[in-house]
Formats: sequence, structure tokens, C-alpha cells
Amino acid sequence: MPTWPISSIKALLEPTLNHMGYELYALDQSGQSGRTLRISIDRNEPITIEDCERVSKVAGPLIDHSKLIEGSYDLEVSSPGAERPLRNHHDYERFNGKRVNVRYRGGDTETVVEGQLVAVDGAGIAVQAPGARGRAPVIIHIAWEDVVAARLAVAI
Repeated sequence: MPTWPISSIKALLEPTLNHMGYELYALDQSGQSGRTLRISIDRNEPITIEDCERVSKVAGPLIDHSKLIEGSYDLEVSSPGAERPLRNHHDYERFNGKRVNVRYRGGDTETVVEGQLVAVDGAGIAVQAPGARGRAPVIIHIAWEDVVAARLAVAI
């Protein structure tokens, strides 16, 4: 499997995508043969198929002319998805008020809570979770250092 200079490809694409109004959310090399470049884009409004097509039409020629990838490759452009990971403080602030799934440390164990993200500050986050057996909802405060992973959650 060939190894591509992902950081160089990111540096090539990021300024143009930003100018187009998109954030380069993720960039990786994948596929069984390793010949697929996956670009995940984001912005404040929902990403549409037209957005993905627009980015593909610009990113493909940029990559081709840069000669950063030798030979043929497949290009996939997508959104981060409905259950995207929350990766940094900005993501938590952006999705404050949304339903989240958070895995966090509590002493020597890890716990998962799903509920509404109700607060984000320098100390950590607060998630309002449904109460057990019809009881009132509870607010769980989680320090940043205790957050193991978090993602948006789709309500069932």
C-alpha cells in the first residue's frame, strides 16, 4: 500500500476549502488497496451532496496538479456524519444544546452518558441525562481531563 503525504495534501487543500466556506474536518488514506483519499468537510450549515460535488471538482485538480499522489486514486468527499465525534472545545461549544454520547472516567472506571449537552466552559461540560425510571433528569458535570470520547447522538 502506498503512503501519501497526508499533511502536505492537507496544507494544499485547507486554504482553498476555507476560502470556499468549508472546514477540512478530516483527511485520510483508506480502501483495500490504499488508493482512496477521503476528505470530510464541515461548516455551520448542513453539508449537502452539492457541497461534496463542489469540493470534489476543486480538490481533484488541485491534488492532480500538485503531483503529491502518484498514479490513479479514488477521491471521496463527505460530511462528518450525524454522529460525528466531538474533537475539541470548539466542537463542544458549537453543539451545545444538542444530544451527545460521552464516555468519561469516574475514578478507575469508564461510564457512558447520553443526553443533552447543556454547558461548556473552561472546567468541562455538563450533560442533562434522563432520570432513571421516570425520575427527573439529572445534570452530570464532567471535567475535561475525564472526557475519554464524545460524539453527537441521534435520538431514537
